[in-house]
Amino acid sequence: MSALKTTLFAGWCIIATCIFFIQPVFAQPVNTGAEVLLSDYIHELRDARVGLVMNPTARIGQTHMLDTLLTYDVDVVALFSPEHGFRGNFGAGERIADGIDEASGLPVFSLYGNTRKPDEEMLDGIDVLIFDMQDVGARFYTYISTLGLVMEAASENGVSVWVLDRPNPAGGNYVAGWILEPDYSSFVGMYPIPIAHGMTIGEIALMIKSKQWVSFEGDLDLKIIPMKGWNRDMKWDDTGLAWFPPSPNLPTPFHAWIYLGTCLIEGTNMSEGRGTDDPFLLFGSPTLNTDSVLAHDWQKYYNITLTAENFTPVSIPGRALSPKHENKENQGLRVAKPSGNGYPEKPVEFGVDLLRVMLKYDSEAKTNSFLKLLTGTSKIESVLQSSDFGNISDLWADDVERFLEKRAPFLLY
Repeated sequence: MSALKTTLFAGWCIIATCIFFIQPVFAQPVNTGAEVLLSDYIHELRDARVGLVMNPTARIGQTHMLDTLLTYDVDVVALFSPEHGFRGNFGAGERIADGIDEASGLPVFSLYGNTRKPDEEMLDGIDVLIFDMQDVGARFYTYISTLGLVMEAASENGVSVWVLDRPNPAGGNYVAGWILEPDYSSFVGMYPIPIAHGMTIGEIALMIKSKQWVSFEGDLDLKIIPMKGWNRDMKWDDTGLAWFPPSPNLPTPFHAWIYLGTCLIEGTNMSEGRGTDDPFLLFGSPTLNTDSVLAHDWQKYYNITLTAENFTPVSIPGRALSPKHENKENQGLRVAKPSGNGYPEKPVEFGVDLLRVMLKYDSEAKTNSFLKLLTGTSKIESVLQSSDFGNISDLWADDVERFLEKRAPFLLY
């Protein structure tokens, strides 16, 4: 080999070595609780009869956790289905009946039908319930309500609960919204926490147990299987994980981020975009004056670009049955996704301001009782009458400060 070739070869070896050792430092993958279960805890399930509370987001790579656990010879005896279904074929609010999982032949008990809490018969013969679902970090997202009711039922029947932790797509530092007032407790808000709580589902489980937010009979045997590699600064795009929609109307992480605020439109007769390809990023009504809404400086206060776009909601099986203003043209607005990985910083604040402005410039718009369940407070009425655009965070600053202090002992990361 010539001297030049030798030098080039040595140079490439050095570069390859640097890439090999440096790459992990800058691309630390997040290992979900499901992955950690397989590497560190699977042996503890060897003699256990197991029930699974899961949905399509319970995956390692492309494989559902049910199928993965069966390959490990885990004795899975029953499946429990939250809102949207165990395999995810149901739209928001669609009631789910008990049935059989066709792929495995296992019984599926609905937790979003006639009952939302497992009963004694469902739990008969189960030693451990494994809870694994991708949450979105919103108080009104029903998976954390299902979590609490599962924990309550398990304590009543001597069943252990294992929660496989997953990232909060909104990260662990963004906290916004009023703390839920007791008068507005419901299945879309069971706990005294803000709208965006900044906790993982495992941390929420610890807080539910410690604060006794549900009724426990005896001491619940609760085990949290933590993630590895996740930190509170991470948004979803930082995790390296594939996105599997936690519900049919949140097809991307950006939809889930904006949803923290634009979900409030569900508390009105205006369309939140169900029945389109971009729910929660596209919204409006047949009578909305979009020009007046666009006259506000959304970019300055929220780093959000809004554009006018008319749309017509249609019924979509498994996603949106009978959406608002079905088959009618809506005067609409669209949230544009920023280039790169940067997200607007304050989706809940944006959602409240957006709702206030849309109501002002829509002659037929009305709120309904669901809005107070979503916001968790009666204060929303006076806020919607205000014209103080862009100063929303001040409305709940005291609530957020109190919550940050209360949640601190339960943070795992």
